Formats: sequence, structure tokens, C-alpha cells
Amino acid sequence: MRVLLQRIRKLVQQKFTLPANDLLRDLVYRRLWSSILISSFGSQITMLALPLTAAVLLHATPLQMGMLIFVESFPFVLFSLPSGVWLDRVRKLPVYILGEACLALAVASVPCAWWAGWLSMTWLYAVGFVLGTIATTAGTAAQIVLTQVVARDRLVEAHAKNALASSGAEVAGPGLAGALIKLVGAPVALLVNAALMLLSAAILRDIRVNEVRPERADAHFWRDLKAGVRFVARQRLLITLAVTVGLWQLCYNAALVVQILFATRTLGLSEQAVGLSYIGMGVGTVIASVYGNRISRRLGPGPCLVLGIAVSGAGWLLLALAPANELGVAAFAVMLMCFSTGGVLIFINFLALRQAVTPEPLLGRMTSTMRWLILLPSGPGALIGGWLGQHLGLRFSLAFAGLSALLLAAIAARHPVIRAVRTLPKVALHEEQRHAAAVLD
Repeated sequence: MRVLLQRIRKLVQQKFTLPANDLLRDLVYRRLWSSILISSFGSQITMLALPLTAAVLLHATPLQMGMLIFVESFPFVLFSLPSGVWLDRVRKLPVYILGEACLALAVASVPCAWWAGWLSMTWLYAVGFVLGTIATTAGTAAQIVLTQVVARDRLVEAHAKNALASSGAEVAGPGLAGALIKLVGAPVALLVNAALMLLSAAILRDIRVNEVRPERADAHFWRDLKAGVRFVARQRLLITLAVTVGLWQLCYNAALVVQILFATRTLGLSEQAVGLSYIGMGVGTVIASVYGNRISRRLGPGPCLVLGIAVSGAGWLLLALAPANELGVAAFAVMLMCFSTGGVLIFINFLALRQAVTPEPLLGRMTSTMRWLILLPSGPGALIGGWLGQHLGLRFSLAFAGLSALLLAAIAARHPVIRAVRTLPKVALHEEQRHAAAVLD
């Protein structure tokens, strides 16, 4: 018996032991990955509870749902560029941690307002603006922290593993969130998200990152801001990526505005059924997270990104054409799976490409500039989706998103810059680094 148990234990260890070079063997990255996993579970609750509160409890119109998405994206337009300059002068990890704590306070304000009788669409607009502001600063800091933990040549792998952490939450989270919302109501469910965000912040506190921030006597806010914008403007790859992903964001937000309304009003799904349908999103994330790095190596980061745009567009178009019956419910789940699969394929390559070409002193300004560029179309996309849903019907918003994304994929596939990106490029030299190299020569 003892020999049998030893053999079983050995087989289990062989099956579940990580490879010697796996990123999760690194303690710092493993804690970062754990924080992402926990906060992703909380995000699943907010992703369902906030729009359901607006749609079901406050009976929001499509235009009001569009405005809610718009105010969440507006802080990126206002604060992305200056926050990038600021982030290049401060330590990023404390900003990331503070952001997680502030997210907890923001989402916890919704049930508090509901209990006090103050909850309204105006309150949700304010919460959405705060969430967008935190994402603008702390979200950018989080992306930079990853580059301080992981070597640049393993960034696609790291982003794929991060997506895998999110996928676990996306598989189990929506069903649990739907059940929780059914049990206690959408506003109260947000308290669970607040607790998870605080736990994530606590895990991040124990991370030790050796961040080198050279002191610069010639630091100047506006000059540094222009330097970041100028760096992006001179990189043809970054500009091409910004335009492509920005237009995809327009399509995504046009669909996002109406998908909860379509599920609850056209398909007649309950809050719990909506949550169960969102498991499809988790399945898509798992598929793309497991195979995304392999697909990227096979096709190249550029073509893999284009594939993601096409897959998500096909999902939106499918739902636009789906009947209002059981097949429509299945199409809703498939659409969510297509969106998450496409989204992961897009962003594991987009993030890795832009980080790979950027020197360390410019990471904050590059990240904020790129986020500003790709999210500029988000607000108009949300308003377009809301207007189409209000005046022509919810299906028109979904059809607009799907057809536009498929057209974008067709154009991007033929673009020479994107088509040519088959491997991660080398880091571009900053002006100061080029000057130093010239002196040495």
C-alpha cells in the first residue's frame, strides 16, 4: 500500500509540477498573477452588477447606457497624457496598490447610495467616471509593473498567463456573480467586489520590485509630455497599432452599450441567466489564453492581432442576426466567447509589441499615450451604439459593431506594417541613449 501511495504521489507531482522555466516559478510574478486572479473575480461582479443596476433597477434607456460607458472612458481622454508624465517620475507599484483600494471604495458607494435612497443614473455616472480615472492611472501603472517583473522577450507569455488568470475568473465568476445578484441584488453584490479588490491590494503590498528611477535635473512636465507623444508619433508600428486597436474599441463599445439590454429585454433573460451566459466569455478567454502564445508564434503578433479583431466582429454580427428564442440565448453565449477570444488575441500581442519597442525611461509616457489614442474612439463608439439602439433598435448597434470590426480586420490584414510583424521587435533607442552611443563610438 505504501509503495502504491508513493507511486500515486509521484505521478501527481509529475503531472502538476511546473516546467523549470515557467514564469509562475518566480515568486514575485506568482504574487502578481495571484492578485490579478483575485481582482478578476471582483471585476466579473462589477461587469454584471453595474449595468444590471442601470438596466433593471433604474430602467436605463440605450442612450443612458451609452452615456454610462462614455463617462467611464472620458477620464482616459482627460488624464492619460499627464498621468504618463507623472508615472515616469514616481514608483509604479504604490500607485497600482492605491488604485485597487480606491476601486473598492468606488464600487462600495453604490450599495451605500441604494440603502440611503440616493441611487440614480447620475450617481452611476459619477462612479463610472471615478472607475475610469483610477483605470487611467493605476491601470497604466499595473502594465508597467509587469515589465519590471518579467523580461521583455517573455512579455507575450506573461500577458497570456495574465489572461489565463482572468479566464479562471471569467469561467466561474459570471455564474457565481449571477447567483449572488439573484440572491442579494445587483447593488449589494458590489460589496463582494470591494472586498476582493482590498484583498488584491494586500497581496500586492508584499511584492518587491527593484525599480530604477534616475533623477533628472532637466525634468520639465510639458517637455516630458511632448517627448512621450513624439516618441509614439515617430514609431510607425505604434501609430498603426493605435489606429487599429482604437477603431476596434469603437466597435466594442458600440456593442457593449446594448448587450445587457439585448439579453434582458429582447431575449428575456434573468440576472442569473445573464451571469450563466457570461461563462461563455470565460471559455473564450481560456481558449485564447492557452493557445494565444502558440498562435502568436505561428502567425506572428501582427496577424494574430488581426485574427482577434475578426473573431470578435463575427460574434457581434451573429448576435445581431440571432432570433429571440433559445437559439438567441445560445448566440448570446457564443458572442461573449467570440469577444473574449478575440480580445485576448488582440491585447496579448498589442501590449507585448508596444512594450517591446519602448525604452525604460519612456514606458509610462508611451503607455499613457497609447491608451489615450486607442480609447479616444471609445466614447463616440458608446454614443453611436446608444443612438442606434434607441432610434433603430438594439440589433442595429450589434450589426454596426460586427460589420465594422470585420471590415477593420480585412483592411488591417492587408496593411504592410501589421502583416510584417512576425516576431517581437527590438527596443527603440531613446534620444538620450542614441546620444550616449554616438559619444562612445
